[in-house]
Amino acid sequence: MLRRIAPALLTVLVVALGVTALAARPPQGAPQRTADFVVLAGIAGLRWEDVDPQSTPTLWRMAQDGSIGSLSVRSAHRPTCPVDGWLTLGAGSFAAWNGSRSVDGCPSAGVTVEQPDGIGANLPDQESVVQYNQQRLPWGAMPGSLSESVRCSVAVGPGAAVAAARPFGRVDRYASGLPADPRPLLGACVLSIVDLGTVKGADPATRAEEARAADAELARVLAARPPRSLVLVAGISDTTQSARLHVAVADGPGWERGWLTSASTGRDGYLQLVDLAPTALAALGRPMPERLFLGRPAISTGDRPADLAEAIDAPANADREAAAQRSVSGAFFALLAGAQVLLAIAMLPLLRRARPHAGPAGPTPVSGRIVAVMELLLVAVALTVPAALLADAVPWWRGEHPGWIFAGVTALLVAAGTAAVRFAPGYANTLGPLGAVAGLTTLVVGLDVLTGARLQLNSVVGYSALQGGRYAGLSTVGLGVFLAGALVTGGWFAQRVHRGWRPAVMVAVGGLAVVVVGSPYLGADPVGAIALTAGVSVAAVISAGGWLTISRLAWAAMAALAVGIGFAVVDLRRPPGERGSLGRFLSALGDGTGGFAVHRSSTENFETLVNSPLTVLALAGGLLVWFALLQPWGGLMRLFGIYPAVRAALAGTVVAAVLGGVLDGAALDVMGAAAALVVPMAALASLRVLGHAADRTRPAAGRSRANGADDDSGSGGVGPVGGGDGPTGGGGPLGAVHPRPIAGPPPSAPAKVAQPASDTAGERRGDADEPAEPTASGSTPDADPSVPVAPRQVSRSSTEVAAS
Repeated sequence: MLRRIAPALLTVLVVALGVTALAARPPQGAPQRTADFVVLAGIAGLRWEDVDPQSTPTLWRMAQDGSIGSLSVRSAHRPTCPVDGWLTLGAGSFAAWNGSRSVDGCPSAGVTVEQPDGIGANLPDQESVVQYNQQRLPWGAMPGSLSESVRCSVAVGPGAAVAAARPFGRVDRYASGLPADPRPLLGACVLSIVDLGTVKGADPATRAEEARAADAELARVLAARPPRSLVLVAGISDTTQSARLHVAVADGPGWERGWLTSASTGRDGYLQLVDLAPTALAALGRPMPERLFLGRPAISTGDRPADLAEAIDAPANADREAAAQRSVSGAFFALLAGAQVLLAIAMLPLLRRARPHAGPAGPTPVSGRIVAVMELLLVAVALTVPAALLADAVPWWRGEHPGWIFAGVTALLVAAGTAAVRFAPGYANTLGPLGAVAGLTTLVVGLDVLTGARLQLNSVVGYSALQGGRYAGLSTVGLGVFLAGALVTGGWFAQRVHRGWRPAVMVAVGGLAVVVVGSPYLGADPVGAIALTAGVSVAAVISAGGWLTISRLAWAAMAALAVGIGFAVVDLRRPPGERGSLGRFLSALGDGTGGFAVHRSSTENFETLVNSPLTVLALAGGLLVWFALLQPWGGLMRLFGIYPAVRAALAGTVVAAVLGGVLDGAALDVMGAAAALVVPMAALASLRVLGHAADRTRPAAGRSRANGADDDSGSGGVGPVGGGDGPTGGGGPLGAVHPRPIAGPPPSAPAKVAQPASDTAGERRGDADEPAEPTASGSTPDADPSVPVAPRQVSRSSTEVAAS
């Protein structure tokens, strides 16, 4: 009784744990104390490598006393030009000036600022800019939202005018530059936005001179700042074709010597440009237009090093790593895709010739050395992604040739992982490499997530802070390899227990993976958790054998729906500023702005589909599986028949990876990452299963056969190899199936006799004449390779066909 209800109980438990883990969110802390005034000072292009005590002494002292962080300046266009950065600052959402771009990717014309009355200013192009952002761009940004949230604002400089202009183009107070005495101007309104200049170019001397000039202007602002004021200094945009991380410094009451962070990044020391507008309003104690702001208020958290030089080294190092990651990542995935395609092509003749034949008519068997080398290559290519993740523990980006250093470190880790799998106990078993590689991958990614996902950030196989999409938790590639590794590991464990307990094992292993993926403390990917729940449910319902029927599919869909609804209900009960991605999307659907989110998701899916090398991995893996492995000579169907839990794990992986990619706006990227692990291991297991295709099993003495007899006599049973009561003896159930008796193999090709499989791992029933022999590569069948099937379903091996 307990065995029957255990899978159902575990399924309910996993759903409850998943919802609980998704519902609990780490405390973000309250926004900083209320200030009477806020001054936003922008320096386009300023990076942490430009800050030092000699060139920028004012900014150095400000950073010493305040909170610092790395600023991602993502806008609606890439690269983020200065005018786009200022407009995004004022909108609190990703915005862009217009669609007209010059060769360098930035608007060709400057900003026109009119001063009709000598007090404020007017931007005549603002109306067209608002229409462009509202109608042409998928973010629904409203330029001027920050100024609309306060009674009046001050702008100093043309860039500041872009940020401070209201939606109809009016700037309340405007000055083209700082006056001789800035105090009256900066104290005229609660919000002041100041353009301190630009730092551009690649020449260090030029950048140092421009940074020095901006620092001198900052010194005047700090000297004239109003009492009880918060001053935010930000490198507001890029000034080169390549995106970089920029300076963010906050100085004021409650911002002493910490790291800047926000709920939109979820990682200490990282801030987005869209976070500056809600930060200013939160400091002033003003309500925020939640429908218009994508960012969240920044807070100061953590204890940073007392030595400022050591503290600044962290964001400067993050900028260098992110820049190197962008150049190496594309080449890495292109090489990985190429390697897997070449291995897939090389596998075709091996699969054709892997199955032993009884007589001289069959093809010449493949050399055992070649098969062994191919197996090691398949293990190595499957371990490449987790090895690349581990390589980020070494500061490869600091070298003169970061790409080559990364390649060398990754190759060493791949070699070490391959050796560990090769010499691990059980490697000779059919499922040995598959279980070892899946378990090792799950362990590597899982431990990284449990320790803060430090290897994911700015990693070649992780996410980049320059993209502005994710700063904490699991990356797209990490999600793909983790869900594949977890499900395959669950399938490997499930195959080793009694078939009645296999759904429980799949649910237990998969449930832990759902918690890791969905918890905001860990993977922070609720959409991925919902997709993984669907995959786990599919794997659980077919792990004991049988087809994926409508009823089983319905139960799987209900489990995934339960997790999704549970998370949505809990998420919608939170304050708007604390909701996750699913809660914000449902809120947008409720207030009529969900079309922007749907548009963004569809656009991201299409762009990712046509531009990502992971699409090649997914398609190449799918073609190999469909046109080779699933063919009668490919071995995968035989693998599925012998090991139903592995079949269930692979089916669940496909379901989870496809759903996770599409719902997350990553198209086939999650599927490509999962295929990088699963397809090589499926090919290796198929190759080994084909190597044992001619193995034959004698019925044990005293074991019931087709007609239920307990001895070697009786009618209708599957007789011994050397004779006895065969399928035609006595008109048993198999008597009508075979028109001729199955004789033993010819003397020239003696059949191998394997031990009969048992229901539980390690249990043997009866004795065979001789043990199973290893294949050409040295592999042997697992202790429990099969599921008991009816005699009518027993297929004849190639040895039997040749003998008959």
